[in-house]
Amino acid sequence: MSQRIRRVLNVAEKPSVAKAVSEILSSPRKPSMREGRSRYNKIYEFEYTICGKLCHMSFTSVTGHLMEMDFEERYRKWGSCDPVSLYELPIRKFVPDDKLDIKRTLEEEARRCDWLILWLDCDREGENIAYEVIDVCTAVNNRLQISRAKFSALIVSEIIDAVQNLIQPNKNKADAVDARQEIDLRIGASFTRFQTILLKDSFVIDVYGNDGRNMVLSYGPCQFPTLGFIVERYWEIQAHEPEEFWMINCSHASEDGTSNFNWVRGHLFDYTSAVIVYEMCVQEPTATVVNVKEQRKFKHPPHPLNTIELEKRASRYYRMSSEHTMKVAEDLYQAGFISYPRTETDSFSEKTDLRGIVQQQQQHPVWGTYAQQLLDPGTELWRNPSNGGHDDKAHPPIHPTKFSAGESNWTQDHSRVYELVVRHFLACVSQPAVGAETVVEIDIAGELFSTTGRMIIARNYLDVYRFENWGGSVIPQYVFGQQFMPTSLTLDSGITRPPPLLSEADLLNCMDKAGIGTDATMHDHIKKLLDRCYATKDANMRFSPTTLGEALVMGYDDMGYQLWKPYLRAQMELDMKDVSEGKKSKTAVLKDCLEQMESCFRDARLKKEELLKAMGIFFERSNRAGGVDQHIGGEVVRRCPVCNESDMVLRQKQDGNFMVGCLGYPQCRNAVWLPGSILEAAVTTQTCSSCTPAPVFMIQFKFRRMDIPPNFDANHLGCIGGCDNILRQLRDICGTGSRSSVSSAPTRGNGPTAASNNTQRANTTTRQGPVTCTHCRQTGHSSNECQTRMPRPQASQSRTRNPQSGETLVTCDKCGAPCPLREANTENNRGRKFYSCQSRECNFFKWADSIDTRAGTEAMGSSRSASSNTSSAARRGGRGRGRASVRGGSGSRSGGRTSRARAAPTGNTCVSATGEPISVGMECVFCGELHPASTCPSRARR
Repeated sequence: MSQRIRRVLNVAEKPSVAKAVSEILSSPRKPSMREGRSRYNKIYEFEYTICGKLCHMSFTSVTGHLMEMDFEERYRKWGSCDPVSLYELPIRKFVPDDKLDIKRTLEEEARRCDWLILWLDCDREGENIAYEVIDVCTAVNNRLQISRAKFSALIVSEIIDAVQNLIQPNKNKADAVDARQEIDLRIGASFTRFQTILLKDSFVIDVYGNDGRNMVLSYGPCQFPTLGFIVERYWEIQAHEPEEFWMINCSHASEDGTSNFNWVRGHLFDYTSAVIVYEMCVQEPTATVVNVKEQRKFKHPPHPLNTIELEKRASRYYRMSSEHTMKVAEDLYQAGFISYPRTETDSFSEKTDLRGIVQQQQQHPVWGTYAQQLLDPGTELWRNPSNGGHDDKAHPPIHPTKFSAGESNWTQDHSRVYELVVRHFLACVSQPAVGAETVVEIDIAGELFSTTGRMIIARNYLDVYRFENWGGSVIPQYVFGQQFMPTSLTLDSGITRPPPLLSEADLLNCMDKAGIGTDATMHDHIKKLLDRCYATKDANMRFSPTTLGEALVMGYDDMGYQLWKPYLRAQMELDMKDVSEGKKSKTAVLKDCLEQMESCFRDARLKKEELLKAMGIFFERSNRAGGVDQHIGGEVVRRCPVCNESDMVLRQKQDGNFMVGCLGYPQCRNAVWLPGSILEAAVTTQTCSSCTPAPVFMIQFKFRRMDIPPNFDANHLGCIGGCDNILRQLRDICGTGSRSSVSSAPTRGNGPTAASNNTQRANTTTRQGPVTCTHCRQTGHSSNECQTRMPRPQASQSRTRNPQSGETLVTCDKCGAPCPLREANTENNRGRKFYSCQSRECNFFKWADSIDTRAGTEAMGSSRSASSNTSSAARRGGRGRGRASVRGGSGSRSGGRTSRARAAPTGNTCVSATGEPISVGMECVFCGELHPASTCPSRARR
């Protein structure tokens, strides 16, 4: 009875690995090849025996990650939701369109196979890709047996050992990668949307070679701490103040050579003290040898090579970037010349055939002789490599796996990286260099000086590791008690210098110590800083922040929440390591990390002014409209009832006024404009029981006491859904601070016609309903007739008109001096104009809009032309804050908006936004009828 041949689907991480493994396992024959759905991912077929079982092997590949993690389609648009909700919205893993052909190949092959062997890289990322492949294959064939091949180099011994000793995939490692991806996605998306929307339309950011309109100011939880290292060193250099110091130098020349002695004190910053000590030495210059210490010193070879050391040393020795180094190392690995280049391990296992690796290098024309000496017992050059103390349990240290004297398709950098790997390996199995060191101390007038001489006895590993040397100098022989006169004794000055900018090796070292990123991702974080113009790298491989990078870090630093520091990310990395080791669950780590970062995000958004101030130091303000006002996400109030796609959020505009707007702007322009008298506003968890579609969250308002009538409470829990009469009344009295339309969807460019129509509709609606007192809330009388309110006395003001400009001139009511017109710059009244006396003793102060309002009221009795009825708020260029009241029945404009008041019989008293009575007539100044003058048909004919 013939043995049943098992059909096995093998999947590698890259096409080149699939080809290499197939050629090794099918040797001496060549595997057959056929096309898959993807033209880049071929399918190799051959027969092979695994643990005594004959198998038909189908070998194909993916290209890195098969799946992506992202939010649902409806939330990928920046205006679709409040960025803070990105910490809770559902996410999904899916196969993107450009990899659907690979997915189809896996599905077709999996249907007719009964065994799946995964040949992915043996690290966390490889484990995660393995489970992506498993999900796709088991979805069409849930009977598949699943195994994992563990290997570290594409050499015959490793591959054969891996296929005969298959293991199970590690779900914990895959979960750790999923946790990192989800954390990075949520944090990065929320902060990127926040700072891009906040800043790009507010400033002219020209670091991209244009005005920055199409840029994205990205934020990454690893990227920003990396930027923080660069900025912090840059600030340290900028803050350094050079300080002069003085030191005493001594030299002694003899027939055997010259010795330079260093002052044991080092140096002194006080010149007088240094001079006194120096003069003492000059007066008694005889030097006496007080100590001669001879000892043997060793310079040890490096630990076995891991990823971080490879990147650091390639940067230091060859000036290669870490990103380019990893690309070259990956090429060498896939070609079978070095072991897997992404490893944290810096100690070899006892099972590793170290001498076999050295034997491969004996024929090399440059270091082959040294390799032969290593294997010769008579030289006693061999030494077992040291243990660096790190082991990721996945891969050995980086080492050569195949001899090469240089391949025809190699670039200079391929040759360099291969040379570094080989020389480093040969050095780490070599004896340390040995030297004889002599330290001599002398005494001059009670001051100690010392010098050191070194002579190398045996170079050992330094013979092959040309990148290092052991400097030293030979000094004359000295004996205890010997005396001599110094050849020179000088008082020299020096100056303190700041530390240098961070080199790439320094930056990698900072990231490694702080736990930022992994050995496989650190180079990518550095590259992103350069790509996104947050930092630059000079010819000496040293980093400086750009103005954009410095401004962003400064802004977050000024917030007091150091998001650019490494502490938060370092803790996340430790948590994810615990997930990979099964010590913590993915769910628990996600919950803790995201709650912490959501709190950071909310805090940063509340303090966004600090970020704006920091950017303002480096960049000019932009005149592009709509940036900060229209796009900054706030707290969600409700789902937009117009577009039914995006949320409506509470926002505070740059002028201090509040609104509730749709995040779908500019596609959806639905907005609710709130009273201009609001001091503070915050969305609560309470919902309105009457407004639909639910939920509509209530808003806690705090009004400026002086901007609302006295019978209204300064604190009010309100609803913007349309059911709140109090909010509607305050909107009518105080204006909205920006628009006349409240619940409609306004668009830019509304001219006078739109504003007039809104005013007409508002006043018409008011006249049709009963009159309601805004003080006692009773119907049947106006607020002017309310018995519960006593009119306030008006302070008379001496004012004239400037005959040239036509503006109001106000004089102090105490000293009679003219009061200059000024502009407020406080948080709540920025842009509002006022008059004040220049004499501090008078303490005179008046808001310009209140004075101009009364001036306009008094002028109504005169026989002025219709064109002279324009309000002073309009003449001020629209910088008012919704405080002007209605005069003569016409819509009073402030900042392009129309304030609305209730119509009253002729001679009645209307109430201003400050609660003060203003006697006006409500007839139209054009035709005498009871309607607003701004909507009078007779006005158009004039």
